[in-house]
Amino acid sequence: MTDITASTVPWYRSLTPSQWRTLIAANLGWLFDGYETYALFLTIGPAMHALLDASQYSQIPAYAGTVVAITLLGWGIGGLCGGVIADYIGRKRTMIYAILAYSLLTGLTAFSFNWISFALLRFLVGIAIGSEWATGSSMMAELWPENARGKGAGLMQCGLGMGFFLASFVWLFVSGFGPGAWRYMFLLGILPALLTVWIRNSIDESAAWQEVNAERRAANARKDAGAVLTANEHALTRFTVADLFAEPETRRRTMLVFLMSLTTTLAWWGISSWVPPYIASVAAKSGLPAAQWASYAGMAYNFGAILGYGSLGFLADRFGRKPITMLYFALAFVMTPVLFLWTQDLTLLLVAAAVNAFFTLGQYSWMPVWLPELFPTRSRATGLAFTFNAPRFIAFLGPLFAGVLIVQFGGFSRAAMTIACIYVLGFCVAPFLPETNGKPLPK
Repeated sequence: MTDITASTVPWYRSLTPSQWRTLIAANLGWLFDGYETYALFLTIGPAMHALLDASQYSQIPAYAGTVVAITLLGWGIGGLCGGVIADYIGRKRTMIYAILAYSLLTGLTAFSFNWISFALLRFLVGIAIGSEWATGSSMMAELWPENARGKGAGLMQCGLGMGFFLASFVWLFVSGFGPGAWRYMFLLGILPALLTVWIRNSIDESAAWQEVNAERRAANARKDAGAVLTANEHALTRFTVADLFAEPETRRRTMLVFLMSLTTTLAWWGISSWVPPYIASVAAKSGLPAAQWASYAGMAYNFGAILGYGSLGFLADRFGRKPITMLYFALAFVMTPVLFLWTQDLTLLLVAAAVNAFFTLGQYSWMPVWLPELFPTRSRATGLAFTFNAPRFIAFLGPLFAGVLIVQFGGFSRAAMTIACIYVLGFCVAPFLPETNGKPLPK
């Protein structure tokens, strides 16, 4: 009778206060990541106008692409390091360090004096932002129950869209403050530092990590003493990055998810990050204020993204990780020409941007939903960090390449369609991964 009653309890009532606080912390950490990131997309034009000579204005798309690419490169480096650190010193402590670092560095971006200083600070912000995601995703997976793990991951990922939406909303008002308005956007980015105080006092460390960390210490002590190690102890003493490639099945999974992550990352940074300036350019041709329509576009796009993030988690718990991820890849490809080729009415463009975002940005949720279920606890954060961030060492070329294509093609449409072909790769790779819905986390 107890089991039957427990199975009828709604998933959200089965969660403890500690699990809800973990979701809030991970969501807010990612929300502020989103704000810092989207503030760049919204302000890169005004910032380049302020930091470049007038003779260089015609090359602003190329400079903007370079800055975004440098940010993405920093994100990749920081993400890889952050995942390794989280596996060795803990999820909670790494999250605190990451949020504090990107808050302070974003505030410093407001004081950039030329485009090189701006790009350098964005590189450092990228390093700090990249460190946070794998930490929060690992913590969520390890603290939430199996029946709600996908939902929790999707709700956590909503924080990115909420941060994007917040940045768009703030820019709607701040953009009217004159040529230096972009500086205020970055100055506001220092506020997330306050979140670290709450996390330090309110969030529990992952018990799964604490158990594995104790086992790792014991295994290393036995190794130092010259004892013969078991297979599990030997795995615990390996460097976590090496652990991803040590065993055939883990190595196969690592390479497959790398290709899927490359699809999601390259497509979004190479195409969708240009949605606000694209819609702003259409508005400008109609004699409407470009900055205002960029804000509208950002809010519409990120409203759709928030729905897409959360929906993927719920759908993946209902229908499985594999079919839902493939569906998102397919519809992201279909929605690219709808947004960039077939829609010219500004109102319909906002609707198309929202639907496009549901699949292009929303598909990011496959990573926090599916990835933690593919790696063992001893190297989970490293596995998530590698999958999420290593593709950025290739994907950082996306905005760089897109900026050049936009200049050469004289517009966004053909550049978007060229890069959108990458979605085919993700769709074809996903079937080769195991379905993990409803299964316990690997230990």
